[in-house]
Amino acid sequence: MIATGTVWTSMRPRFLLLTPVCVLLGCAAVIASGQSISSPLLALILLGALSAHIGVNTLNEYQDFTSGLDLVTRKTPFSGGSGALPADPQSAQQVLIVAITSLLLTTVVGAVVVYLRGPAILLPGLIGLLVIVTYTRWLNRVAMLCLIAPGMGFGPLMVIGTSIALGAGWSPVALWLSLPAFFLVNNLLLANQLPDIDADRSVGRNHLAIRYGARSAAQVYVLFLVLAYASIVVPVVLGVLPLLSLAALSTVALGVPAARGIYQYADSPEKLDRFLGLNVALTLLTITVLAVAVIIGA
Repeated sequence: MIATGTVWTSMRPRFLLLTPVCVLLGCAAVIASGQSISSPLLALILLGALSAHIGVNTLNEYQDFTSGLDLVTRKTPFSGGSGALPADPQSAQQVLIVAITSLLLTTVVGAVVVYLRGPAILLPGLIGLLVIVTYTRWLNRVAMLCLIAPGMGFGPLMVIGTSIALGAGWSPVALWLSLPAFFLVNNLLLANQLPDIDADRSVGRNHLAIRYGARSAAQVYVLFLVLAYASIVVPVVLGVLPLLSLAALSTVALGVPAARGIYQYADSPEKLDRFLGLNVALTLLTITVLAVAVIIGA
């Protein structure tokens, strides 16, 4: 019997919204480049992207459970995993099957897109699969790779990949639009690692907060947030993005308190929950507003 509730929770459905938001950025790049969008092809791309996100989430849940990490991690609404498998360990194999099935579906969708659009999409697709498969067991043990892997997956790989798959190619607009997602998604994972430093260290992880300390990780968070906003302003000044794109800077109203709180309480995990929530809202809103602004401005 399939433990539907456990499998569903292991997919981390609350975080799946990040995928359509980043795909929307890719669509904005296509529209800004003067290309039309095929609805069936877009639906196929979104299916592949969502299955990839589900794959990485469930694979991470399974591997964190089997490594023992889930048993020593303090759960928060934004970090420490879903807690589904420690509550229902008999469902571990089902979660692994969902992870493998999701990655196979992603591979099939990718093959169809390559057939329809040519081999240009092959490289980002293969890199994306490699990041998914290696993230929990290997990339988390190399601080700098762990730092940039999430943003690479949801930024350049997903945004530029969507642009290529929809026919706009490696456009300057797609490149610039991928950068805010790159920095913001890196920050999303970076901040969520702060409450888990001791637990992660116990299973051999070596991400930025473990290697250089929570305070240094918080400083990188602030730097990446500044770079995220700068990567919106610079292409507007250069004339690559429409002036309306600056509307995305309005989320600085969330960014400032999030950065202040994460920096102030980097060494106090029990006080971080509110600011981790602000960080999630900041990431989703900034990317969404930027995408919509570029579409309208185009």
